[in-house]
Amino acid sequence: VLLLANLISSHTLASHPIYIMGVDIRHNKDRKVRRTEPASPDIYLRLLVKLYRFLARRTESKFNRIILKRLFMSRTNRPPMSLARVVRQMKSVENQEKTAVVVGTVTNDNRIYKIPKLTVCALHVTEMARSRILAAGGQILSFDQLAVTAPTGKNTVLMQGRRRSRLADRQFGAAGLPGSKTKPLVRSRGRKFECARGRRESRGYKK
Repeated sequence: VLLLANLISSHTLASHPIYIMGVDIRHNKDRKVRRTEPASPDIYLRLLVKLYRFLARRTESKFNRIILKRLFMSRTNRPPMSLARVVRQMKSVENQEKTAVVVGTVTNDNRIYKIPKLTVCALHVTEMARSRILAAGGQILSFDQLAVTAPTGKNTVLMQGRRRSRLADRQFGAAGLPGSKTKPLVRSRGRKFECARGRRESRGYKK
């Protein structure tokens, strides 16, 4: 009887195999949110990307990888840099013979009067900043010229502007909290504005 029962059970298992349920793989978080190319259709920017993609692949220089990554960035992540800030960064003795590299715009600053001799490489230099750099005996390079003179980034100083210096950043955060430095999002200042409790002495308290 036992032999017959074993034969029946083995025949049943052979004809009807047992399936073990697997774990389904979720693909809803597979997308990596990072840029692999610039959003801009500018052909000159895309030629620079092609050039620095080659340099980043064929050289072991971290400089070229950083330049390539910054060429992909949006304009808010490539903030403009003033001439005064460039001069301040290049003031030290070890940086005086080097090239300042800015993946963005270099703008003029009227608050600085004397400009030393500078070699600047940038995506864009404003007209007034360009004339002041050249008048001081300096030099302005494009990124394709920089790739010829310094293919690995030797004797360069890579710099960028402050990303939180936009006017919009002043209004990010909670304006009503005690100790907050956030600028309130209001149309104007005057009698009709900011008149709630906590904003005026006559409405309970003023923070």
